[in-house]
Amino acid sequence: MVRQLVRTPIGDAVRSAASRMTTPLLPDDYLHLLNPLWSARELRGRVVKVVRETENAATLVIKPGWGFSFDYRAGQYVGIGTQLDGRWHWRSYSLTSAPEAEQGHIAITVKAMPEGFLSGHLVNGLAPGTVVRLAAPRGDFTLPEPPPAAILFLTAGSGITPVMAMLRTLDRRGTMPDVTLVHSAPTASDVLFAEELAALVRKHPTLRMHTQLTETDGILSMDELGGPCADWAERETWACGPPAMLDGAERLWKARGIPGALHLERFSVELAGAGGEGGEVTFARTERTVTADGATTLLDAGESVGVQMPFGCRMGICQSCVVPLLAGNVRDLRSGVQHAVGDRIQTCISAAAGDCTLDL
Repeated sequence: MVRQLVRTPIGDAVRSAASRMTTPLLPDDYLHLLNPLWSARELRGRVVKVVRETENAATLVIKPGWGFSFDYRAGQYVGIGTQLDGRWHWRSYSLTSAPEAEQGHIAITVKAMPEGFLSGHLVNGLAPGTVVRLAAPRGDFTLPEPPPAAILFLTAGSGITPVMAMLRTLDRRGTMPDVTLVHSAPTASDVLFAEELAALVRKHPTLRMHTQLTETDGILSMDELGGPCADWAERETWACGPPAMLDGAERLWKARGIPGALHLERFSVELAGAGGEGGEVTFARTERTVTADGATTLLDAGESVGVQMPFGCRMGICQSCVVPLLAGNVRDLRSGVQHAVGDRIQTCISAAAGDCTLDL
């Protein structure tokens, strides 16, 4: 059972008195001393265990603290922050656990990428017992209620992670519809959740799986999708994987005149160019400034000087980081578009194009 922090007049009075008596420390600071997961200011969690899935991937089982809502939907993602070299680093990962509040735990499965500084640490360097920061679950890559009668899951690599949460949820509810899973991975040893997926296929006659091992079978082109799933055009489809696969799926579904039957989840965005020209970024409300180069996002710049920056996906998708630009200019790192005073900007994919001031 999740314990909720309930506010009452008596409780507020006690916290108010504690605040006056304990200045300069806040009551929240003392809550942290009593239990690192207790905080009224931010969501936290403790890593319970790290389960190796493949040579370069692992599942992190996390026990969230006060304030975390288990009322999320399978397929959503959660933000996780961990401290490295004195600085907090944030990324978003799909929840692979089924939404079950009675368990009191969540899970994410992370694949260490060659260029991924944080992903490598989460897979190979994060010890059980570590306290992490969390952002509330978000995302629209979810199944409707009730689910469609015929579903195609099209995944590759770590793109299986949000779909795994969906399959686990359908299995737990005993409501597995007609599902075909087409999944690609370099080799058999790279297939995440291989044993569990095989067990689900044996358990549910309505679940079929085709595994494309790209090192031996080659990459499955969208023109060949009819092989593993002859009726793909008649199924509601959820696809997650590398950009080339998703771009190909978009073209195919559009060509067939059924783009509305395709639901995509992208783990990354393409950034255009090296960034803006950089400059001094001022955060008006907190009266803090930082000099940032043209490749550093405003979100990262603010966090580097301790500004509480709003964020969600950190990829320019969810709009949670949008703030007004009070002065100066910033550049969208994806499109190259330059924004001016009065515009509302996404700090996670924008950089300073000269000196600028944000309403934070």
